[in-house]
Amino acid sequence: MNVERVSTTFLKVIIILFGIALLAVCIFLLPEAAIRDAIERPGDYSLYPLLVCAYGICITFFVALYQVFKLLTYIEKNNAFSELSLQSLKTIKKCAFTVIFFILLAIVYLRVHAQFTGDDAAGPIALGLMGVLATSIIAAIADALQKPLKNAPDIKPKNE
Repeated sequence: MNVERVSTTFLKVIIILFGIALLAVCIFLLPEAAIRDAIERPGDYSLYPLLVCAYGICITFFVALYQVFKLLTYIEKNNAFSELSLQSLKTIKKCAFTVIFFILLAIVYLRVHAQFTGDDAAGPIALGLMGVLATSIIAAIADALQKPLKNAPDIKPKNE
């Protein structure tokens, strides 16, 4: 087994474990938070927009994880410079922008909600902005990896 295969297998295992952890959050923690909030404040539906954003982020993140898994499979099969890899990177970039959209939507909701309730939303908003920064970095990396792949068909005939 060569080093490249071990590396991609290791990354695939990490992606699967991360996906399982995210699935556990979606199945156990988010509904538990909604139930706890509904018991503490009956008739207050202010948590639901945040839950919609959280589930939107989770679903989009699952799609991105699947695309990364597919990209690693292409790399294992020596198809790293293929149209399929390019499509996976495009989808990862779109998923990153969708996650940014959901985070910004949640930030706007938190700001408006804080305006009406008098709460201080600086902490959650700061965390959201850090999430936007991290996701922007992922989108930039996907874009940087996409550019050589677009030029790969031009490079291959010259080398052969």
